[in-house]
This record gives sequence, structure tokens and C-alpha cells, in this order.
Amino acid sequence: MTVLDKVQALIARPSVTPDDAGCLDLIASWLVPLGFSIERFDAGGVSNLWARRGSKGRLICFAGHTDVVPTGPLEKWASPPFEPTIRDGFLYGRGAADMKSSIAACVAAIENLLNRRELENAASAVPQGDTAAHNSLALLLTSDEEGDAIDGTVRVVEALKARGETIDFCIVGEPTCVKQLGDTMKNGRRGSLSARLTVQGVQGHVAYPEQVRNPVHLAAPALAELAATTWDAGNEYFPPTSFQISNAHAGTGAGNVVPGSFVIDFNFRFSTASTVDGLQNRVHQLLDRHGLDYDIAWTLGAKPFLTPRGELCAALTAAVAATIGVAAQLSTTGGTSDGRFIADICPQLVEFGPVNASIHKLDECITVADLEPLAKIYELTFEKLLST
Repeated sequence: MTVLDKVQALIARPSVTPDDAGCLDLIASWLVPLGFSIERFDAGGVSNLWARRGSKGRLICFAGHTDVVPTGPLEKWASPPFEPTIRDGFLYGRGAADMKSSIAACVAAIENLLNRRELENAASAVPQGDTAAHNSLALLLTSDEEGDAIDGTVRVVEALKARGETIDFCIVGEPTCVKQLGDTMKNGRRGSLSARLTVQGVQGHVAYPEQVRNPVHLAAPALAELAATTWDAGNEYFPPTSFQISNAHAGTGAGNVVPGSFVIDFNFRFSTASTVDGLQNRVHQLLDRHGLDYDIAWTLGAKPFLTPRGELCAALTAAVAATIGVAAQLSTTGGTSDGRFIADICPQLVEFGPVNASIHKLDECITVADLEPLAKIYELTFEKLLST
């Protein structure tokens, strides 16, 4: 099967998160003949697969997800979202870019690499042995990346950690490229720290201001200071930490009542230049300085992670240049990914996949001509890391 055949077979399975729709069983059927052992870590209605080939040396892992976001209005798609369709050089279907093409390209890359090594060894006067005998390959796949992400990759990482397994290098196949295949790879992601702040006041009639304490008025100076604060300057890889208010609510709905409380939701997208404790402490100090009567509930959505320039970035950058002649740029922009979980057991992790212009949109698509080059990039990267 070609990369195109594989990705079409995956798109045809309506794996709307957290439903895997049989994708992992199909992928396992491709991997077992290649010498992979398969483990399932399904939990909470989520399908998780850990496939490994080899047990020695350094472990190179590809991570991804088979689940996709909902389609939106079916009648607004030019072709049914789970009927892979090629038009004008593009393959259309939900998951085409995010990220079934990356998974298909990864499997094809491994097939090509192993077949090529077998041919080279057969033609060599001095047997070289199987590259994967010196190091190991693995795939970590889940159906819970687009959803709550509480029973997916994190469960596999917990299981691996419990038995003392680590990963040396990981490529997460998220769609990272902006204008053309190969232009961008993500070597880190910002953390996400959210909070719900409730400022207490005294409710009453608007005509009797001496009898009320308006929590909106009380909170306004503190919110203005929070919004104006420079939390850090970022660093070589990350922009400065961002503070944003996402929701604010107060009032009974009546125009003549001062509210008794004011609820504000806000979020930090923060880099490795700040810490969770540091951000929380500064917020509490600021609110205390303004004399507010408040409660605050914190939620850590993701820790930041970073892979500085090193062996993995160099191997992937060289593979992109050798395949399509593009100089890939490192980036830490955008939201988050399952890389935040894998980073706990993997010191070098990079996200790389196809162009992301159509992800989560109607008529999601990928350029058909990018499929084989994507597989070649993965193949060359695996080969470099395996042979070192």
C-alpha cells in the first residue's frame, strides 16, 4: 500500500473523538508484519496503542492520534468528510491533515527503511545487520487528543514510566507547516495555566451606593494591572508569557441591582521563562495588594516543554533539506499537543507534519504530492537516529 492508500483507509473510518473507529486495529495490522509487538492501554472508552520493534539501544518514537474533531454541517462539505476524495491535486476528508496523513507516512517510512536495509545487507559482502537491532522504534497512538486528553497518551506515558521505560527521541506528527511542507517544525510548546477568580462584594440597589460594595469596580484596577504586567521577556525559543481574560460575568440581569460577586476567567500561555508557582504567587500578591476579597481556582492545562537545538532537530532539519530543499524553521507558536505528556519521559521531542491551513475546517485537505515526501522525511530521520 502507498501512503495515499493508507491515509485513505484511515480517513474512511469516522473516528470522531474519542472513537477510534477501528483505526488502531488497522495500523496494528500494518505494523505486526514489520516485526512490531503491540500493546493496548485502552482506558475510559479511549483506544491507546504502544507498538515497539526492538528492545536494545536508543528508542526512537513516533506519536500521534487517530481521533478527529467533529465535521460540522455535513451539507457544507463539498464531498462527504469520511469518503476520501481527490480533487485538483488535494485529498479531502476529515483527518487528512490532522493527522492521519502523518501516521500513514510514518508507517510507510518504516516499511521503506526496513526494506531498503534488507536489500543493502543482502548486496553487501560483509553483513551489516538490521539497523533496528542496534536501536529501537516505537509508535504511541491514541484516540483522545482532540478531546479531553485524560485517558489517552498520558495513560500510556504513565504505564511506561511505571515500568521504567523512557524514550530517547520522539516525533509528534502534528501538522506544523505553514505555507509549504517542511517550512516549520515545533521544538516546544507553551504551557497553559487557567484560573477562575471570584471577587466578592455586597449586593444592593444602585440608588444606594453607600450600602453596597460593587465587586466590578473593586476588581477593575487589579484587572487592569494584571493585563498590563510584563510576566517575563520570553527567551531564545519562546515569546513573552501572555495573560488574557476570556470570560467575565456579574449581575442579576436587572439594571438596578449592584452584583454581589464578579467572576473572571483568565489564562496564561507561558514559556519556560516562567514557572507555575511563580505566576500564581505574583497574581496572589497583586490581588492582595488591591485589598480584594476573593477566591481563585487554578487549573494547569499543560506544562511548557522545549527541545533545544540538538541531535533530533539536526536530523529532522537535514532530512527536510535532503528531501525537498527547504530550510525548516524552529517554532514554539500555537496551542498545545500530546507532546506535553511525552516530554516527561523524553528529553528530545519535536512536532513535524504537513501544512496546517485546513485543520479543523470544513473541507480539510492535504496536497497529494506532499504525502510521499513526508514519508521520505520521516524515513531519513529514523535512519539517522537509528544508525548513530
